[in-house]
Amino acid sequence: MTDRLPHEKGFHISWDQIHRDSRALAWRLDGKGPDDGNWRAIVAITRGGMAPAMIVARELDVRTVDTISVKSYSHQDQSEASVLKRPDADMMGDGTGILIIDDLVDSGKTLELVREMYPNAHFATVYAKPKGEPQVDTFITGVSQDTWIFFPWDMALQYVEPYRGV
Repeated sequence: MTDRLPHEKGFHISWDQIHRDSRALAWRLDGKGPDDGNWRAIVAITRGGMAPAMIVARELDVRTVDTISVKSYSHQDQSEASVLKRPDADMMGDGTGILIIDDLVDSGKTLELVREMYPNAHFATVYAKPKGEPQVDTFITGVSQDTWIFFPWDMALQYVEPYRGV
């Protein structure tokens, strides 16, 4: 077995793909909120959850959107999760009726931390790795634990040499 760097087993996500997958997440969540099927608010886990949360909020017509800032990565190195900014406490309560969205659950440490704060919230991610799946209530696509996901906000278009050369 060969040790691979995180970028060597990469799953590249385009803007079109994150949009389609986020809309699919919205469709899966539609009518599942505790208030006659509706959600009181959406909270995006920054930064990765912001684009999916915006799309889900639009699709489900949820106008109250806030963020929680959790730092658990420095580039491609995972570290201990810590909360940098919390959403409005009065709005959040114990999380009932709140939809918390992130782009990806990896180890589950970020969602575990946020779940401790808001135990009755519904946690949804677009992508999920096996170690993190127990922390998420709803997700769209599962990926292997050793896959590194390249999101469009982390990438730039550039020329690539043809496989067989020029």
